[in-house]
Amino acid sequence: MVGLTVRQMQYFEALAQTLHFGRAAKLAGVSQPALSAQIAEMEQRLNCRLFERGGKTVRLTEEALAILPRIERILRDISEVETTARRGRPAMEGRFRLGIIPTVAPYLLPHVLPELKRHFPSLQLELREAVTASLVEDTATGRLDAFIAALPLDQPGLVTEELFADRFFLAVPSGDPAFASPPVPPESPALERLMLLEEGHCLREQALALCGSVRPVAMASYGATSLTTLLQMVAHGLGVTLIPEMAAKPASAMPDLKIVPFQEPMPQRTICLAWRRNKVRHDECVELAKIIRGLDGAVLGCEGLAH
Repeated sequence: MVGLTVRQMQYFEALAQTLHFGRAAKLAGVSQPALSAQIAEMEQRLNCRLFERGGKTVRLTEEALAILPRIERILRDISEVETTARRGRPAMEGRFRLGIIPTVAPYLLPHVLPELKRHFPSLQLELREAVTASLVEDTATGRLDAFIAALPLDQPGLVTEELFADRFFLAVPSGDPAFASPPVPPESPALERLMLLEEGHCLREQALALCGSVRPVAMASYGATSLTTLLQMVAHGLGVTLIPEMAAKPASAMPDLKIVPFQEPMPQRTICLAWRRNKVRHDECVELAKIIRGLDGAVLGCEGLAH
């Protein structure tokens, strides 16, 4: 009898998703040596190599690719059993897998995580940062319990709860004469220097929709994977970029960078929590949405920015 443990299967799933031992350990909430030891024991019990390790790269073997769908299905079934057993007990206990888009994660999580820990000390939160399309797919297939992203979401199988509105500002080089007298009209020719995140990020699509009357010529030259990278490029005078309100306040402290508003009515996005319509963790998702909506508005605001 092989005798695999649920823990080993969870660590296997985390490593299969991240292909990086350090990130997998962080995702699973354990130390890297502990994760590595469980993966090694799992390989020994199955009598096969599951991951090819070469330098800093990790790849799934054919054996791992063959068993991955089955292990994912087993873990989803276990999660469903645990959730069913929790009915009638206090919400937000045990394992909860939450996804979040990259343009929200670094600004929201530092405020949400302490609140969740304070209200729900028994919660075992697992986080995954990814673009919206990946989060939708992983939630639909049961790899995630819920995710935080921007509306709209073109997925009828999801329930969504609006969390808060997040206005858009513009990040520009601090000495740029084209933005000496804000607010900025959305048809401003200066927006032709707009730099965008790479394909797949919803912020890219929102920027294109906002500046639909302007063709961003810089788009062909740059495609950054993170907002932080774009802001560094702006600070060095390479162009301008769209920035959400929740990111604008910390960004305003960067040297050689200025945050300016658009003309009223200021454009905005709506951040939501989404989960599967037939998911039995509905009450817990509603509770999570309530915690996020209860955050102090100043936490995500842009008080003190130049107008």
